[in-house]
Amino acid sequence: MLDILLGSIAIGLLLATLIARIELHWWWIRSFEFPRLQIACLAVITWLFAAVLAEAGTWQWVALLASGVTFLVQGYYILPFTPLWPLQVKKAKSKDEDKAITLLIANVLTPNRQAQSLIDMIKKHQPDIVLTLESDQWWQDQLDPALAEQWPNSVKIPLDNLYGMHLYSRLELTNTSVEWLIQDDIPSIHTRVTLANGDSIRLFAVHPRPPAPSESEKSLWRDAELLLVGKKIHKDPQPTLVAGDLNDVAWSRTTRLFCRISGMLDPRRGRGLFSTFHAKYPVLRWPLDHIFVTEHFTLVGMQRLNYFGSDHFPILATFCYRPSRKDEHETPEANAEERSEASETIQEGKVEKQET
Repeated sequence: MLDILLGSIAIGLLLATLIARIELHWWWIRSFEFPRLQIACLAVITWLFAAVLAEAGTWQWVALLASGVTFLVQGYYILPFTPLWPLQVKKAKSKDEDKAITLLIANVLTPNRQAQSLIDMIKKHQPDIVLTLESDQWWQDQLDPALAEQWPNSVKIPLDNLYGMHLYSRLELTNTSVEWLIQDDIPSIHTRVTLANGDSIRLFAVHPRPPAPSESEKSLWRDAELLLVGKKIHKDPQPTLVAGDLNDVAWSRTTRLFCRISGMLDPRRGRGLFSTFHAKYPVLRWPLDHIFVTEHFTLVGMQRLNYFGSDHFPILATFCYRPSRKDEHETPEANAEERSEASETIQEGKVEKQET
């Protein structure tokens, strides 16, 4: 019976792996892209049990083969986000304070009331930019007096729909706008940031709606928003950062397509997962909070910060603006078919309305 059980588990893991490759937007299909690491670990355990404990025969070979294929496929997606892979964003040779920018990104979880823990974290690490997601008026009332003196430049979008957003900056912000790109209740912040040396860079802060039964029956609107931002970056190439809770994992089809459409780089590649969600359940944890950069930047350092009551950990990263080193990076690039697919997804996202 054990060999049949292991064979059945291995087949189930393989089916979950294959379902994630189906190119449809339904939430239950896209959800299989999230737990790749967990599925890979289960595949290894299944393979070991089958190799050691199962009786020799058809079911043992089914278990060994199915779990082995599952591990290899999942490893294909996970491996780039380990130190075994080449760095996509090169390491900074030195931290030039005049050309450096540090960002702290935190999805606060609207009902969370541990604001002081986050404020203490911000004051300890002294980032140039603080971006909060899911922040409502209560969070604004806590953050404003604590951050106003050192981070006087701000963009505030207090909402009670879980998509509020606040940006606090010690650096000057110019050409700032709040955009509602795909859905009229999901904001994004578009601004220019002036570094200490006077150079100006572009920043997009985003938090699209996730594909989940309680939020959205499809990933279409999330995908469309990310790809629309990617197209904007491609059409007007300049030094750019994209930051926020993308409600998507780093290895997903959409995130990888976003990088190719935009030409942006992921500092996680070659370094680690830096999984930020879910903060309370280590077994169910994946990288949802992101900072992408164009080839003009090198990475000084990146870390996941401590728990502060939210279901997300904050993430902190320092980049150095080094356009002279941009040729050291291999910039992702989309082909004609992928650009056409992105345009179709954006148009479909603008036209199709979400069921309520």
